[in-house]
Amino acid sequence: MAEFIGRATQISELDKMLSKVRADTSSKPGRALIMHGRRRVGKSRLAEEFLERSGGPGVFFAASKQTTQQELGHFAQAVLESNIPGKEDFNGLSFGSWESALKNLARILPGEQGTVIIIDELPYLIESDPAFEGTLQKIFDRELSSKKVLLILIGSDLAMMEALNDYGRPFHQRASEMSIPPLSPAEVADMLKLNSADALDAYLITGGLPLVCQEWVAGMSMSDFLRESFNSSTSALIVSGERSLAAEFPPTAQARDVLGAIGSGERTFTNIGRAAGGLTQTAINRGLVILKDKRVVVGESPLSATKSNDTRYRIADTYLRFWLKFVAPNIQEIERGRGDRALERVGTAWGTWRGSAIEPVIRGSIERIPNPNVSGASPVVGSFWTRSNEPEIDLVVADRSPIANRVFEVGSIKWREQASFDSRDMKDLVGQRLQLPGADASTPLLVVSRTGFSVPRTTNLRMLGPDDLIGAWR
Repeated sequence: MAEFIGRATQISELDKMLSKVRADTSSKPGRALIMHGRRRVGKSRLAEEFLERSGGPGVFFAASKQTTQQELGHFAQAVLESNIPGKEDFNGLSFGSWESALKNLARILPGEQGTVIIIDELPYLIESDPAFEGTLQKIFDRELSSKKVLLILIGSDLAMMEALNDYGRPFHQRASEMSIPPLSPAEVADMLKLNSADALDAYLITGGLPLVCQEWVAGMSMSDFLRESFNSSTSALIVSGERSLAAEFPPTAQARDVLGAIGSGERTFTNIGRAAGGLTQTAINRGLVILKDKRVVVGESPLSATKSNDTRYRIADTYLRFWLKFVAPNIQEIERGRGDRALERVGTAWGTWRGSAIEPVIRGSIERIPNPNVSGASPVVGSFWTRSNEPEIDLVVADRSPIANRVFEVGSIKWREQASFDSRDMKDLVGQRLQLPGADASTPLLVVSRTGFSVPRTTNLRMLGPDDLIGAWR
């Protein structure tokens, strides 16, 4: 098994939950956890690692989108391959229902050790058997909760997994929740042994997906990694995007057309419609609803002290943003062994694309950095624009979104390969500050640069570079 990287926070939380189960002397020591996150962020790998480290009995079952009877057979086999005492009782058994299978599992569980039961790809089971959710709730209440059991339910359909705990659903208030993000920029930097600026480039390409990062040899340059990946049509960088989309969207779905348009760089409703092949407004709206529900796309509004109805859309997943721009359009050439052509296109468009793609990553980092200009609640970080893009402001730090009561900072991002943030950039920012509703000449400034600054530091100016952005995640 490949070396396990990162996830110290999640492993610690799981350890604490299992410890509480083992120490609980009540009549209901069993606990449940709903673990969700986007596809290929490493949820299953994390759960397997935790199960192995737990040192106790456990079973890992992953659904595979088959018939209920086939899934029941795979479940019985998973129990037989586990280290649960008494698993031999499952030899030769054939279950006609999930109720029977789960009851039999509960019957053989040891009393004091603390057993981990992992059910992966839960949405597949619910799709194939709509009664599964209610059955699981009944068995948990009547059987599993009275055992020293930690039941972990895993799924990638974020909307479905988050809804499991909703009022009126069978599992309401029976489980804690854990959201599994991709590896953070700091974890990517540590894993790949890169300096902060190069690590942020790597993060834009890999999105922090563990499978993709594992193919990036520590210390390897971006160009070398892309060359190797584009020369192999089976590399994780190439195949992960299509596999993720295929699991959620049929190739002919209108949502795929809308997603492709946004991935190509279109952000407004009108331009998305044009790029998606002239879809009707109804079709575009339907596609956007699906994509937002799946957390693949986010709609953003300008952040300022006034209301705006000008929504713009972007790809929420960092890896998918790169894949849609540079991999998807070149798949056929990569499969024909002409990855060199795809690599040339990356080289041509990289600087401009990176300057835009890094912005949401930077905003996420800034939200984690202590801010001397803010007291009280954590600030939100967004951007501001008008329909004409005059002005278009990279960073707005405020007390709430999308309509702020107070603007704490106005900022600019210059993510260039060589040139530093200079006096001309500062002059532009000062002018933009006066055009932002809610800001004035006294509002502090925030500047972010990949390659340093050639402007004097002042008391009303905060400067952040790659090391600061990576450090925000440590």
